[in-house]
Amino acid sequence: MIPLLASQIAEIVNGVLEGGDVEVTAAPVLNSSAATHGCIFLAFAGEKSDGHTFVSDAFARGCVVAITSQAVNERHILVDDVTAALTALARFVRERLTNLTVIGITGSQGKTTTKDLLRHMLSQHGETIAPQGNYNNELGVPLTILECSMTTKFAIIEMGARHKGDIAHLASIAQPDIAVVLRVGMAHLGEFGSMELIAETKSELVSSLKDNGIAILGQYDPFTKAMSSLHHGHIITFGVAHSDLVRATEIELREGRPHFDLVTPEGRAAVGLRIVGEHQVANALACAAVGTALKFSLDSIAGALSTAFIESRWRMQIEEFCEVVLINDSYNASPDAMEAALKTLILFAQERGGRSWAFLGKMAELGESSEVAHQHIGTLAYELGIDHLVAIDTPEYLTGESSTAGITTHSCSREEAIALAEQVEPGDVILVKASRSESFELIAEEIEKVIRARHGEIEQIGGELS
Repeated sequence: MIPLLASQIAEIVNGVLEGGDVEVTAAPVLNSSAATHGCIFLAFAGEKSDGHTFVSDAFARGCVVAITSQAVNERHILVDDVTAALTALARFVRERLTNLTVIGITGSQGKTTTKDLLRHMLSQHGETIAPQGNYNNELGVPLTILECSMTTKFAIIEMGARHKGDIAHLASIAQPDIAVVLRVGMAHLGEFGSMELIAETKSELVSSLKDNGIAILGQYDPFTKAMSSLHHGHIITFGVAHSDLVRATEIELREGRPHFDLVTPEGRAAVGLRIVGEHQVANALACAAVGTALKFSLDSIAGALSTAFIESRWRMQIEEFCEVVLINDSYNASPDAMEAALKTLILFAQERGGRSWAFLGKMAELGESSEVAHQHIGTLAYELGIDHLVAIDTPEYLTGESSTAGITTHSCSREEAIALAEQVEPGDVILVKASRSESFELIAEEIEKVIRARHGEIEQIGGELS
C-alpha cells in the first residue's frame, strides 16, 4: 500500500472522515484478526455477520481507520457502499504505480497453478505481489492491487467470472500490461449457458489491453485462439504446435511429473516440473510465455519452472502412506480438470503396478450439459482402464454407453464410499475429486483414516502371529 492520509482516502472514495486524520501505511483487510499496524479495516455488513461489530477488534490489532457504511465509535470513513469505496481506492493507487507491471490471468482451468508458478519466477527478478488464496473477484482484485507499493515490480492478478462483464470490471481496476488466457472450458457452463458466452467473458481481459500491452494466448481450444483478433499489439501463443511461439516438445512423465524441452525464440532448454500431471505443461508454458514477454533469459525461465515447488491445498495434493498413493484433488472439478486428473491417476497406477481407484463426485455448474458431461467422464474412465470407478451420489457417471464394461463400478453414498477403502491394497493409487461444494477433502481424510487403521491392524496381527 502506498502511504495515504485518511482524509485523502475519504476524498478518493467520496466518503466522510469521522475522527482525526492519520496516515495509512498498510493495505485493507476484510478480517479483523488479519489487521496490522497502519491498516484499513473494511466493515462489510454480510448476511451471516456484520463487520461493524469487529471494528474495535481491528483497532486493537493496529488498524488506524475503518471504511464503514454506518457510524461506529472508532475513526472511520463513512460511505454508501464499502465495495465501491474499495474499488475507487484501488483504481487511484493503480494509476500511481507507474513502474508496476500487472499480469492478468484468466481461463477455465489452471489459473491458480499458473499464478503460483509465475510468483516463483517473477520473485527472482523483483518484488512480486500475488494473492495467497482464491482472490479473483470484485474484492480480491482490488485488495491485491492495494498490497502493492512503490517498490513492487510485478503484480499477478487472477481473474474469475460468474457473469458477462465481470472480467471487464476487474481489468478496469487492475489495468493489466500482460493478459494471459489459458483456455476456455466447460467450467461454469450452467451459469453462462454456452461456451461462446464463456469465451466472450474471458476475452474481456484481452480487450482491456492497450495497444502496447501483450496478449498471451493458449492454443488448446478454438475460442482462445480466436482472441488474437481482439488485440492490435504484441501476441505470444503457447502450446505444442510448431507454429506456437512458446512450446513444449519431447514431453515425458517421470513419477507423474512432466519433463519436456521448452522452445522459445531464444532457443531450447530442458524443464523438469515438480508438480504432478501432464496438464501442468500448459500452465508452465503460460508462465514461460510471460517470461519471454518480459525478456527474461531462457535459462532463467527454465530454471524457475524446474525449481518451483507448489503445494496447493487439495489441488493434486499427493499423500503417500501404507504403500498407497492418495491424490487429493478435491478443490474443484470441471470436465477438463476431471479428464486431466484421471489421466494422472492411471499414470501413477501404471508406474506403481497397483490398481487405480477414482472416487468421483458431482461436477457442479454445468447446466443442461451436466448429465452428458458426467457420462463422458464415466466413459473416459473405462477407456483409460481405471480399475474402480466410485460414483458418490452421482450415478450419472455410470449411465454412459459402454462406461461400465471392463471396470468395477460402485454407485454409493459417501459413507459407503469410505467403507470401500477397506478394499484398498498396498501399491494402489486413489484419486478423490469433485466440485468444491461437495467438500470431498473430508472424504479424502476419512479414506486415509480407514487405510491407516487397517494397515495398523495388519501389522499388529502380523506381530502376534510371529
